[in-house]
Amino acid sequence: MASDLKRLGGVVAVGAVLAAAGCSPGGGGGHAAAAPDASATAGSTRAPSSSPSASAPEALAGRVIVVDAGHNDGNFDHTKQIDRLVNAGGFRKACDTTGTETDAGYHEAAFTFDVTKRLTALLRADGAKVVLTRTDDHSVGPCVDERAAIGNKARADAAVSIHADGGPTGGHGFHVMYPPSMAGGKKVATASRRLAATIRDGYRSGTGLPTANYIGTDGLNRRTDMAGLNLSTVPKVLLECGNMRNGGDAGKLASARFRQRIAVALDASIRRYLS
Repeated sequence: MASDLKRLGGVVAVGAVLAAAGCSPGGGGGHAAAAPDASATAGSTRAPSSSPSASAPEALAGRVIVVDAGHNDGNFDHTKQIDRLVNAGGFRKACDTTGTETDAGYHEAAFTFDVTKRLTALLRADGAKVVLTRTDDHSVGPCVDERAAIGNKARADAAVSIHADGGPTGGHGFHVMYPPSMAGGKKVATASRRLAATIRDGYRSGTGLPTANYIGTDGLNRRTDMAGLNLSTVPKVLLECGNMRNGGDAGKLASARFRQRIAVALDASIRRYLS
């Protein structure tokens, strides 16, 4: 229990997380994102009352995990660059987008990068090698096909793309996307479906957020149009952590304490998937 409380309330050492990053996309201009609270890069010192099961030391030793923080705040100033079309797995789509934001102006890109830093710290404490698709929140991209290629090159045991949705204001909850077919073949697609279900179960129990009531089925969303999933040769899913256009979800996603809870839930889910 002490280990769990430390994970749920602990401070993420941002410099240490990024120092050993496995990938670094090209540079670009920045876009000032609204900070939702004073502890945007550090967890609250108070721990929530519930927590997932404790992690054994070095539980993920020898494992490679790719964490893909969706979008990038530099995209706002380089729309021509991110609008160019790239291979998406049998069709073409935009390199990337700016993502969504809450009514208060908290950008999806800032949210995904913060959750990624927190999750990375936990996974590395478990002994995993963590590869990031981006290591800052002011560059451009990388493009969706490059994000898949980073995971493929790393031969990841699992890859998780972190996002937040821009759904209808009346819709709330989270969902996990998985593809019916992937560049890695049937075996990888089957593993991705199992990863999606494991993350769905762990996220729901670890955060208390319900599955989406406006998209998908019981928190799972089978998609054929996501390049980062279609082009993957390793098990990969995309998690929409909540709906930024919904007031209730937005309030949670803007909370540093809740973002730490997300990271702990994902860490536990990945350990469970790979056990």
